[in-house]
Amino acid sequence: MPSTVYAPVTPARRAAQPEGPAPTQSVGPLTPHLYAPDALRPLRAKEHFLQADTFVELHTHPWPQLTFSTRGVIRLSTEDGSYIVPPSRALWVPADMAHSITLIEDAELRTVYLHSWLGPGWEKCEVLEISPLLRALMLALDTTPDGLPPADPHAAQRERWIAPLLVDELERATQIRIDVPLPADKRLRQLCETLLRNPAGRATLAERAQTIGASERTVARLFRDQLGMSWQQWRQQAVLAHALPLLARGMAVSQVASASGYATDSAFCAMFKAATGQSPTAFQHKRKA
Repeated sequence: MPSTVYAPVTPARRAAQPEGPAPTQSVGPLTPHLYAPDALRPLRAKEHFLQADTFVELHTHPWPQLTFSTRGVIRLSTEDGSYIVPPSRALWVPADMAHSITLIEDAELRTVYLHSWLGPGWEKCEVLEISPLLRALMLALDTTPDGLPPADPHAAQRERWIAPLLVDELERATQIRIDVPLPADKRLRQLCETLLRNPAGRATLAERAQTIGASERTVARLFRDQLGMSWQQWRQQAVLAHALPLLARGMAVSQVASASGYATDSAFCAMFKAATGQSPTAFQHKRKA
């Protein structure tokens, strides 16, 4: 096996970059080559404690992964869009998919790598609700890198025992939409990127459709056909991706609501709680704790 089995991604393969203020610290891929899964150890786990605003640079590796955090919200980006991952959820990333990670809060980032013959055959990222059993299985895996003796001398055997149960629990997990996908259609992508650059804009779908030379009905159909969601659902996801970093930096909820295009604080708070399971104020207080 080569010493490096992940690949930093060239500009031609650059994925979606994080929205909002630039991260304050950029780091390379977090040594995935030291945790490569194989037939003897089909599951490998690693953990990193990272500060808010850290950006893990775009990279890829030839095995799928589960990414989650025991505390702190993260955002993982691919060329197809961005995914918001609070601690109650995990993100499935297929093998060979270029991705980067932005830490919205201080976080304990956990990653589980799976051997290529393990796991569901999902070909795109999936946000999953973490059951108590799935969380326990992921946290039970040894996180020692190659080159050092495992903290658990029976780590390899336990990983082989855990693997089939973890995969079964994965396949049972509820899939949740908390991402900002980007379409292939050039006109629709232009509309989406315009909103991402200015989430506070309150133009109607009809007005936005006119700027790309399409009818409101055509654009609504493209959202369903290309992204599998309505315009309203996509806009909510885009607003959430914009709002989370602002809240994490301590901006007042009223200001974040206005910057996100909401006419009232209450409407913004209702959207935020439905998407993340907590109010914007609770999110900020937890971050300061």
